[in-house]
Amino acid sequence: MMTFEEFGKENEKKMMLLPGTCCDWQTNFYNVFDSLAGKYHLICVNYDGFDGSDDIFPDMITVTEKIEKYIIDNHEGRIDAALGSSLGSSFVGQLIQRRNVHIDHGIFGSPDLDQCGKISAKLQSMLVIPLLTSAPKGERKKEKTKKFLMNTFLMDDKVADKFIECFSKFNPKSIKNEYYTDLLTYLEDDINVEHTKVHFIYAKKMGEKYLKRYKKYFHDPDIREFDMQHEQWLLGEKKYTEPVLKVIDEFMQMPV
Repeated sequence: MMTFEEFGKENEKKMMLLPGTCCDWQTNFYNVFDSLAGKYHLICVNYDGFDGSDDIFPDMITVTEKIEKYIIDNHEGRIDAALGSSLGSSFVGQLIQRRNVHIDHGIFGSPDLDQCGKISAKLQSMLVIPLLTSAPKGERKKEKTKKFLMNTFLMDDKVADKFIECFSKFNPKSIKNEYYTDLLTYLEDDINVEHTKVHFIYAKKMGEKYLKRYKKYFHDPDIREFDMQHEQWLLGEKKYTEPVLKVIDEFMQMPV
């Protein structure tokens, strides 16, 4: 069953943490959790299939509906912020776009926000999913996946091992469903919700096509540029982590 755990300051602003592909919040936000928990009331989410249960991740919209229900049932339908890492940002976008709950600050952590048709989604899944699901199945495959993570996301050796260990906990069917349905879950163009501010942590080394997507999907987004790779600020290097955390604090103080 999908899990929601709450930590941090009881009477401070509420921030939901939404992890990325094939990840739980414990791994994804490990390096920034203490800093955020010291300032905000955190709502940490692990999706179906990534929560320690035998459930299988169904699809992005079904999980979005469960997140909405939790916010409605436990926080009167409103939170101060939702911070998404990679695929987690797709949930932030859906929560804002659907307007069933209200979020003051949608914070997108250098996502790709890929969208495509079924054929392309299947082809992409055929390339990526084997890398993730085969990682724990032998030293040779583990090293191949580790090399991919280190080269693609510039992870150091220790962080790459931590993510591979995380991958080994999850059912391959959940990983496939998560990756595949994310590609098929669309955002509208020029999303504009009253009293919601959208913020992007733009990793410049990802390329300008992602910057164009941010501006395409959201009306007048607040975009902050950093000279780093995809989600590199979450991987423990202070030169990336500290400036991004400072900017997140700025986001949280902005009027909406």
